[in-house]
Formats: sequence, C-alpha cells, structure tokens
Amino acid sequence: MTELTPEQPHPAVLALARLRAGLTAGLTVEQSARLQGVTDEELTADATAFAAELGAVNSASSAPRSGGNQGSDVATPTGVAAGAAAYRAKHGLDEDGRRPERRPVVTDGRNPFAEPTYSMETR
Repeated sequence: MTELTPEQPHPAVLALARLRAGLTAGLTVEQSARLQGVTDEELTADATAFAAELGAVNSASSAPRSGGNQGSDVATPTGVAAGAAAYRAKHGLDEDGRRPERRPVVTDGRNPFAEPTYSMETR
C-alpha cells in the first residue's frame, strides 16, 4: 500500500470533494468524477470551467420545479382524462356522458335519396 502525503487526501475524501464541486456547478455524478484537482478550490475551478464548456447552468438557479412546465398545455387533459374526452367526442356525448336530445326531422315522407326512374313528360 502506498503512503499518503499530507498534500494528497484519501481517495474517498477526494471523490466526495469532486462530487460536491460538480453538483454545485450543475454537473451530473458521472461528469463530476472526471474533475481534476486536489483542493476544493482546484476542483471548484475545474467544475466551473467544465460546466461552462458543456453549457450547464448552476443547479441552484435552475432547480426543477415540482409539477413540470406550466405552459399552455396545462389545461390539456392527459392520461385517462384525455381518453375519456376522446371517447365523448367520438360518440357525441356531453361532459356528463349523456347524448344530447335529438329533435325529430320533419320530412314529407319521401326518400330523399331516391332518384326518379321515369318522368311523365309528353312529347
């Protein structure tokens, strides 16, 4: 086993310092493992530079909000509600699941699709 010098921290302590510096800079756990340095200042500087190269933003300022985006699609039904809305629209049902009242169509009793087969014209 190799002897640790006072300048070299224990590997577990160094891994934890990498993780803290990386997460503070907005990096993932896998990205944080790639950081170079021995002191907290070196790791923080490397994490900030690495995050800038990747285009990452500080995780403290862009923490994910509970509930996701609150855009124009919030009122759009999803899941079971979307299926129920699609079923009602397909079958002509109102919000309560009832069919609207149909009014009788008044006709003169003839078939509107019938075509005349003869005419009573005289020549």
